[in-house]
Amino acid sequence: MSICKMSCISIIGSIKRLDEVVNMCGESKIFQPDNVSSFYSNTEKFLPISEENPFASPLMKLKNIIYSCGAKPEETDISNFHISRSKIDKYVKFISGKVESLVDEKRKIYGQIASNNEELEKLKHFYGLDKTLKEILSCEYVKVHFGKIPKEIYARFDDYAEKSKKMGIELVFFGYDEDDEYQWGVYFASLESTDETDRIFSSMHFEEVTLQSCDATPYNRAAQLRNLSKELYKKIDIIEREIAEFWSSQSNKCMSFYNKLLQLNTYFEIKSYASRYNECFILVGWVPKEKSGFFSNQLTKILGVECSLEEGSNLLSNSPPVKLSNKKIFKPFEFFVSTYGMPSYNEIDPTPFVAITYILLFGIMFADLGQGIVVSFVGWIMWKLKNMKLGKILIPCGISSAFFGAIFGSVFGFEHVLDPLYHFLFGFEEKPIEVMSPAASGMIIYAAVGLGVLLLIVSMTLGIYSLVKRKDFGEAIFSSNGICGLVFYTAMVFLIVDMIIFHSGISNNPFYSFIFLIVPILGIMFKEILVKLVEKRKDWKPQSWGDYLSQSFFELFEVILSYVTNTMSFLRVGSFVLVHAGMMMVVFTIAQMFGNVGYVITVIVGNLFVIGLEALLAGIQVLRLEFYEMFSKFFEGQGRPFSPVIAKENAE
Repeated sequence: MSICKMSCISIIGSIKRLDEVVNMCGESKIFQPDNVSSFYSNTEKFLPISEENPFASPLMKLKNIIYSCGAKPEETDISNFHISRSKIDKYVKFISGKVESLVDEKRKIYGQIASNNEELEKLKHFYGLDKTLKEILSCEYVKVHFGKIPKEIYARFDDYAEKSKKMGIELVFFGYDEDDEYQWGVYFASLESTDETDRIFSSMHFEEVTLQSCDATPYNRAAQLRNLSKELYKKIDIIEREIAEFWSSQSNKCMSFYNKLLQLNTYFEIKSYASRYNECFILVGWVPKEKSGFFSNQLTKILGVECSLEEGSNLLSNSPPVKLSNKKIFKPFEFFVSTYGMPSYNEIDPTPFVAITYILLFGIMFADLGQGIVVSFVGWIMWKLKNMKLGKILIPCGISSAFFGAIFGSVFGFEHVLDPLYHFLFGFEEKPIEVMSPAASGMIIYAAVGLGVLLLIVSMTLGIYSLVKRKDFGEAIFSSNGICGLVFYTAMVFLIVDMIIFHSGISNNPFYSFIFLIVPILGIMFKEILVKLVEKRKDWKPQSWGDYLSQSFFELFEVILSYVTNTMSFLRVGSFVLVHAGMMMVVFTIAQMFGNVGYVITVIVGNLFVIGLEALLAGIQVLRLEFYEMFSKFFEGQGRPFSPVIAKENAE
């Protein structure tokens, strides 16, 4: 359970050397800057270094250029790429000027095409009109309106026309097209009655559309626009080829400039953590202890720069960042730990514990030799092809499932296919554990609870160790997850087991009850007072003894209830063993309803369904046991991860 030791490095030097220091810190890839003011008590004369980042704008511009060329930023080796700021600005101006002009031209053409398509969408409703649009729109004595009327209102057009006729207004509307909702057409209004005619058509919810005047009928105009769009697309193809040719000649150079800008931009952000003191700067950060000596020596080679190192364990109030360091087999399970929260610097790393218990519980809950091998294979594919962290976790989990599947004798749901192997190795006529038999089912449930008790005791022990490591001795002794809690829980479990199995009569022993039950429970109940006494605090007395006792009683009741619920939660481990066997029984029952081919297909599909569903459920339920039942006993997860400054696209 390893957390890398960290060192805090304080860097002081001439303000003229700040850029050089910042670049070296960034290039090291092991430096995480921190807030200077939190490390010094008197910061009145400290001034923030508030310079505008000169690299942010050209970096964003170059990134947009790369995407405009149909490419994506890629990491390239720039270790030997040294370039001045002026040359960077000159290159960004050159490439952006070239590409942006082509992109703007292409954007304008797309705008013309969109305008053409919009006009085409209007014109298609008036193909039946055999006059040119110019002839219609240039009428001297009538006003022309193209548009649409809702069909349910157009159905009553004759009524509107009849009423208008009585008012001396002739409604003239020519329909040319209709769709599910509208009748499309054109109406004509004489100049004398334009206002009244418009009002009547407005009451009919007429929606006008504007058509451009031209010497062509709507149908011919549509053909012209389609031909025009074809020509415009050809222009776009020419521009895109020109962009592609230009990018082909500039891609390597552009990526080098981009990565250099990304590096400079990232390193410049370190400046925001520094403070100015007269003509000096102060920068504080964290580096792994094993590399701190070399790192500080490199910095002190810069003229006028001094460094001092401090152990992270001496600066716990500053929350040293946490870098987990685990064996290869445990490392994938750091994903689960970080999902819950990083351990504090003076807290234990639960990753190995999570790895062991997760693999164990998953294997028991999803015990099947064949399906376990499939799960491992799927995990391997997820890891190799998709680089998914979950895939590396599924590989050992599948192996665990296969192992327990061999113990329970289940291979793709076939419960007796391994009987010859048991006979050869152990002389058994059939597998020793018949999961669905009443005796075995009871044994599995009891074993699951027993395993839960063991894991909870281990979790409490880890909690005590963690509290002692953090020098929180009062909590380590008197908390519900401390020594008092561990003694009480273990004694209660032993007492229950004795009453059910051994019948030794220890429950009648007053010494046992007093030492292992009453004393620990009183310690938990009066924890707040006792912890303050251990810490030698003068405010240990409660303001009201009555309120304190009533509150402590209900809190104690909650603690005891949590012991019960935490223990009973492990029943799901045994129940999943039975659920797996039950689900496969259902699959085989359905398969027997079909012929030989149908039987095989049903068994294969059923196995795939069970693998997907049960692997998901078992994975979630084991994670729940980890987070809620076990982590609650020893892990807080209030730390912050070690995030050194690294100039990468994903880091940006």
